[in-house]
Amino acid sequence: MAEQGTPQYAFFDGSIVPMADAKISVMTHAFNYGTAVFGGLRGYWNADENQLFVFRPRDHFERFLESAALLRIRLPYSAAELASILNALLRAEQFHTNCYIRPLAYKSSAMIGVRLHDVDDACTIFALPFGSYVPDESGVHVGFSAWRRIDDNAIPARGKITGAYANSALIKSDALLSGYDEALVLNEDGHVSEASAANVFIVRKGVAITPPVQSNVLEGIVRRSVITLLRDELGLEVQERDIDRTEVYLADEVFLCGTGVQIAAVTQVEHRPVGTGAMGPITRQLRDLFFEVVTGQVAKYRLWTAPVYTAEAIRS
Repeated sequence: MAEQGTPQYAFFDGSIVPMADAKISVMTHAFNYGTAVFGGLRGYWNADENQLFVFRPRDHFERFLESAALLRIRLPYSAAELASILNALLRAEQFHTNCYIRPLAYKSSAMIGVRLHDVDDACTIFALPFGSYVPDESGVHVGFSAWRRIDDNAIPARGKITGAYANSALIKSDALLSGYDEALVLNEDGHVSEASAANVFIVRKGVAITPPVQSNVLEGIVRRSVITLLRDELGLEVQERDIDRTEVYLADEVFLCGTGVQIAAVTQVEHRPVGTGAMGPITRQLRDLFFEVVTGQVAKYRLWTAPVYTAEAIRS
């Protein structure tokens, strides 16, 4: 699991406060019913520039507000304002290392009663030093989960809704306790959806393939970025289509992507090696390029990154 630090501050009740002061009641609606949404962003430290770069914050906050809308949560902030708040929070923390950022929008009333209307809304953000999400991003061992991915008509899959992540927790714990690093999850139609908390790609005969958003996948910001990099920089055809379980067994390469997992090569599916059983050349090229991009080293994609320790506000 990731190496994690401890936050010193949080944005809470409209201001940046010491983490110890960011407290909610045990009666909070979101705590009792899972009526909250969250986001996940990363900041990447570039030692050569002595700079912390946040990857695509405006895109993340736009999706965050869309998730909030699904639960009838209304916040008094735009995506640009949330990005500015994040900038102030990270300046207070003074991280000089990679970090993970967690915004939460939640039903904040202290009450009993399942509903979404006539309940107060609130927002908080915190950040902490954070390393890798999986122990070895170059060789992940996965199995297929017995659980199914939640369906959009049950809980909106394209929203990062906290209550829905009980599904992810069931999937992840069963995978780890069964000796795997991660699990692939099928949707109700029997097609590959995603991992417990990451999007999935396979490569077959030089074509990169990923499930469409209609397969109950999260509309990942990293997923969107990876599609661009594969097409525009690596010159691959990318198909967004249904993937059968047996296609994964026959893939030349498989990799996971997401803010937490970043780009992680899957080298074994259950008892079958993927390709040669080692990270494939396309995944390796993509990983190398991705980490150059997120640390602000690629001029073409510099606008995907937002520097924290400058006079300019987060803009991307």
